[in-house]
Amino acid sequence: MYTAQGALERDQLVVQYAPLVKRIAFHLMAKLPPSVQVDDLIQNGMLGLLDALGRYEEGLGAQFETYAVQRIRGSMLDGLRENDWLPRGIRREMRRVETMVVQLEHAQGRPPAEGELANALGMSLADYQKLLLDARGHQLLYLEDLGGEEGDDYLARNTTASSLPDPLALLEDANMRTTLVRAIEMLPEREKLMMALYYEQELNLREIGEIMGVTESRVCQLHTQSIARLRATVMNAPETPVAKRGRKPKSCESGAQGGG
Repeated sequence: MYTAQGALERDQLVVQYAPLVKRIAFHLMAKLPPSVQVDDLIQNGMLGLLDALGRYEEGLGAQFETYAVQRIRGSMLDGLRENDWLPRGIRREMRRVETMVVQLEHAQGRPPAEGELANALGMSLADYQKLLLDARGHQLLYLEDLGGEEGDDYLARNTTASSLPDPLALLEDANMRTTLVRAIEMLPEREKLMMALYYEQELNLREIGEIMGVTESRVCQLHTQSIARLRATVMNAPETPVAKRGRKPKSCESGAQGGG
């Protein structure tokens, strides 16, 4: 693993950890639209691996693989960040889905089935499932969900390095986690299993499909629908910061009829 001079043999380590880069890329693909090529993710991930090899110092407490995973995933996300992952039209349609999820859950007292959602949206089941495939890359949170000056403050509190954590940021983060845990527990059993396999076991779509006896496309549909259900809960939970961003103070509501 080392040269005669004691330096890490970079080529050997690159070969050793290349499968890790590929695994992270295929795992990330479930969160991205079909327009994203896995080869592009792998290429960016290899740059992250090389960066990790150059920066890693032994004795700092973290295993190299743990450190490398962070750098590889970060490099892949950096390569995607300049692009809009999801067309605005599809994101708008997914907001319609989220709104209908909330309405049907309130009316029925349970999570709505796919057919019920499609019918309420005025779509055939096939068209609804195609939307779920097209919306691959639908995220739990978008920057615009935190929009406005308050949203900027929230991002600053949660991303700025500081030796002392902001108590309000910690509280909001705890509320978000509590809401998410509750929302995940409310998912239909099939979707809950899929989410556990993806996020806890870190399996890719093909592996999950083999376990569940469905195609990769079907797993992708279930993932998109699960994210829509979770977003519907998070965006409507009064204690979460993203829900608060969308509400004006009561003192402003009575006279705010105009002004778009």
